[in-house]
Amino acid sequence: MKTRFLLALCLGAVCFAGAPAREPQSDPRLRNAFRRDPQNDWVFVHLEGKPGDIGYQHGYLLAPEIADAFRVVQAGLVHDSKKDWPFFRNAARDVLWPHIEAEYRDELRGIVEGLHARSVNLDLWDVVAYNAWLELSPYYTNWYDRQHHLSSALIPVAEHCSAFVATGSYTRDHRVVIAHNNWTEYKEGSHWNMMFDIVPAAGHRILMDGMPGLIHSGDDFGINDAGIMITETTIGSFAAFDPNGIAEFVRARKAMQYSSTIDDFTRIMEDGDNGGYANTWLIADRKNNEIASLELGLKHVTLKRTKDGVFVGSNFPQDPALIHDEAPDFPVHDMSISANARHKRWDDLMAENKGRIDVKMAEKFLADHYDTFAGKRAPSERTLCGHVDLSPRGSKPWQAPYGMAGTVQNKAADAAMAEKMELVAAMGHACGLNFKAADHLKKHPEFAWQKDILRDLDSYPWTKFQIAR
Repeated sequence: MKTRFLLALCLGAVCFAGAPAREPQSDPRLRNAFRRDPQNDWVFVHLEGKPGDIGYQHGYLLAPEIADAFRVVQAGLVHDSKKDWPFFRNAARDVLWPHIEAEYRDELRGIVEGLHARSVNLDLWDVVAYNAWLELSPYYTNWYDRQHHLSSALIPVAEHCSAFVATGSYTRDHRVVIAHNNWTEYKEGSHWNMMFDIVPAAGHRILMDGMPGLIHSGDDFGINDAGIMITETTIGSFAAFDPNGIAEFVRARKAMQYSSTIDDFTRIMEDGDNGGYANTWLIADRKNNEIASLELGLKHVTLKRTKDGVFVGSNFPQDPALIHDEAPDFPVHDMSISANARHKRWDDLMAENKGRIDVKMAEKFLADHYDTFAGKRAPSERTLCGHVDLSPRGSKPWQAPYGMAGTVQNKAADAAMAEKMELVAAMGHACGLNFKAADHLKKHPEFAWQKDILRDLDSYPWTKFQIAR
């Protein structure tokens, strides 16, 4: 496919168009690929072709960013799990790789080739483990520890993200609106600043956010040219894993690439489910303005769908059977915890704004600082714009080692935008507060081990991205 490369970038009501930054055409695999210099901290990357070509383009164009992000993820996995890096490489080779299909094996190998062409010496098992970091710890590590009677080392599954999807009488134009903020540890989150435009040889074109070097979004916000719009939030305290299943990062990418309907998405995500990075997925089909919530446990899966309603996500499990069997430690009735406080805030906002929800309102929701438990505005882990680092309570047991965490970026889109394959995104906190690494390390010397990998996370304005035309 030949593409005339042009990226339109819109800041507020003003749009800018410019030629992409081209790489030397020494390798024919780079002919249809490019990256742009950061715009409001986002790096736009266009990848196109067969799986191996897309992988090579990815590894080559983003080699410095991949090397940097890998170093951070590796350090975090080793520190938090108390396991060495060979443990994760072995899991990538022996547990994950046997269940990865040929298309994504080729893409992962391509990333390694592209990295080597830029003198970044990561090998295949490094790249596979890096792609799976969200499911290797704590989902796989907890399973491994239970199998080896190391239960004292179990790490709680942390909470990630706030999201909603709405349609029908809830939205201003009665069509789909979807939005999500990604909150994780700042050390990784400051690297979650890629905007990928992927044109695969098979399947649908994708526009998604992500981290450099990952073949999936990771926080899973994306749209495809079949009209499917996707996001998710993790299921708090989830405690199941199947080493014979297909890696979540593979299923998530495949579902984004090959889904034409909500049923397609559900089938792909369920097929080979390994329980890794277990999520409640929020899905929309802009073609018929239908939305769905897929609570994807390992034993228990619940799909709800409607053409007039809203679904929200903030890490709370819903199905009683799933809670009993797969999230038994989740404090269902404790309204002081993050997931439950944010759930109530979502419900309140959806009811108060029924009939008026649009992308601009979604941007305001993601910046919200109202604490429903305290009954006041105070940024913390209980607010939709997450600020665990500002909470007077500090990290709680079910939030894992989350001393420096919060919202790291935000995305939103509506049906009209999805028709044009565009979305809006904002790096940092949507509320505008900045995170300064040095200041926080000074206040919290217990995180001194992050000194060489933690960096500032400033907040930037909402920016519109669209696929290359």
